[in-house]
Amino acid sequence: MLFNSYEFIFIFLPITLIGFYVSGKIGSNRAAITWLVGASLFFYGWWNSAYLVLIFFSVLFNYSAGILISSSFKKKLLKKAFLTIGISINLLVLGYFKYSNFFIDNLNNFANTNIVFNEVILPLAISFFTFQQIAYLVDSYKGETEEYNFLHYCLFVTFFPQLIAGPIVHHKEMLPQFAKELLYEIRARNIAIGITIFSIGLFKKVVIADQFSVYATPVFSAADSGTLLTFFEAWGGALAYTFQLYFDFSGYSDMAIGAARMFGIVLPINFNSPYKSTSIIDFWRRWHITLSRFLRNYLYIPLGGNRKGSIRRYINLMLTMLIGGLWHGAGWTFVLWGALHGFYLVINHLWRKLFRLNLQNKASQFLAWIITFFAVVVSWVPFRASNLESALNVFHGMTGINGFVIPQRFFDTLNNFYDFGNYLIGIGVEVGSTPYFKGNPEVLWISIFILMLLPNTQQFIGSHMSAVKIYQDKSLQKRSWLGWRPTITWSIFTAFIFIYSIHEMSNISEFLYFQF
Repeated sequence: MLFNSYEFIFIFLPITLIGFYVSGKIGSNRAAITWLVGASLFFYGWWNSAYLVLIFFSVLFNYSAGILISSSFKKKLLKKAFLTIGISINLLVLGYFKYSNFFIDNLNNFANTNIVFNEVILPLAISFFTFQQIAYLVDSYKGETEEYNFLHYCLFVTFFPQLIAGPIVHHKEMLPQFAKELLYEIRARNIAIGITIFSIGLFKKVVIADQFSVYATPVFSAADSGTLLTFFEAWGGALAYTFQLYFDFSGYSDMAIGAARMFGIVLPINFNSPYKSTSIIDFWRRWHITLSRFLRNYLYIPLGGNRKGSIRRYINLMLTMLIGGLWHGAGWTFVLWGALHGFYLVINHLWRKLFRLNLQNKASQFLAWIITFFAVVVSWVPFRASNLESALNVFHGMTGINGFVIPQRFFDTLNNFYDFGNYLIGIGVEVGSTPYFKGNPEVLWISIFILMLLPNTQQFIGSHMSAVKIYQDKSLQKRSWLGWRPTITWSIFTAFIFIYSIHEMSNISEFLYFQF
C-alpha cells in the first residue's frame, strides 16, 4: 500500500486514525497502541503477508536482546557478548535477504564456479528496521535505554508512517511519546499540521518527482541498452534523476512526518534543502539526515572517527561511505556511489585543513555551491544505473565524447538571445532530434529552480514541524510571513495542493527508496 494511493489516503489512513482516537477515548491507552500496532502490521502485510513472520521475529528477538543487555549491567563481558550476538543475528538476517544473491553471483563470476542459489526476494523495509534496532541494542549496551513495555517497542519498530523508508528514528525520540496522556486525545492542531505536511509531500511526489521520471528513465534505459548518449542527453538524464530522487524521497519523508503528526507523534526531519549545500560535508548534514546520524554515531565514531589522526580519519570516512553505499543496495554501482562520496568527503576535509577558507562573500559561496551540486549530480549516475557498464555509458556522454546535440526548438530559443544558437553551432554543437526530452521540459526545469529558491517544508511549517532537533538550522526557527498558521489562507492552500495532487495520481508509482 503506497502513501500516494487512493486506498491509503481515503481508506486506510482515515480508518486507522479514527480507530486510534476512539480506542483511546472509550477504551484505554493500551487499546489505542494495540490498534495502531495491528494497523501497522496490516500495512506491512499488504505487500507480502509472508514477511510478517520476519518482522515479528525481528521485533521479538531485539526486544529480548535489549532486555538481556540492559540486565547485565554488572557483567561487562556478558553484556558485550549479548550485544555481539544481537548485532550479528541482525546482520546475518539482513545479509541473507539482501546480499546472498550478490555474493553468489560475484563468486561465480570471479571463481568461475556454477553455484546455483534460488533468488531471495528482498523483504520490504528490512534495511530500515534492522538499522533502527541495531541502534537500540547499542544504546542498551551504553545504558541509555529505559525499560519499555513490549507493546510500545512493537510500535516503535512497526509504526507504519516510518516503517518502509524512514526516517530512521531513535528510541528516545519515539518511545517516551507513547507514555504521554495527551497523545491519545485528538487535537485539531496536530491534524491540521499533519494534513498540511502530508499534502506538501504528496505534491512533491506526484506533481514534481513523477514528472521528472519521464525524462530520467528513458536516458538510463538507453544507457542500459548500450545506446551512445550525447552531452546534453546524458546531463539532462542525470539532472532529471537528481531532482526526481530528491523530491521523491523528501516527499515520502514529509508524508511520513505528516501522517505521524495526525496521531500526535513527532518524527525527526530527514531533509533540509541538501541541494543548497556549499560543501559535501554540509550535504551529508542535510541529505537523509537520520541515516547520516546513524552512520556517524554507530559506525564512523566507533571506528575511531577523527580521534586517531588524519590518515585514520580519512580511512574511517571511506569505510563509512562504502558501507553506506552497500546499505542502499547489493551492487557494485552502490559501492561506486559510496566510494565517490567517501572520496568527496576526504577531499573536502583536506581542503578545509590546508586552506581554512571561510566562505563569506557571495561569489565564493556560489562557486562552492556549483562545485558541490555538480559533484552530487555525477555521483547519482551510478546510484541510478543498472550496472557499471550503464553508468560508464552515461559518464561518457557527460564528458562530450559522443558529441553535442541540441533539439531544434532549443536552438531557435537560444538564437533569440544575441544569436547564441549560431555561436554554439560555430563551436561544434549540432542541431538534431532527441527521443528523451519530448514535450516542454524547459518549463519543468525553470519551475524547479524557482522551487529551490523557496523555503523548504520545515521552513514553511517552522517550529510546528518537529520538536526533534538533529540538524540545527536557525532558519527553522524564523517566523516568516510564509510560515504556517491555522488560518483560512493556509487551509485553502493545503486543500488546493492536495486536490491537485489527487487529480494527478493517474499513474501511481512506487517511491524510489522502497527498493532499498
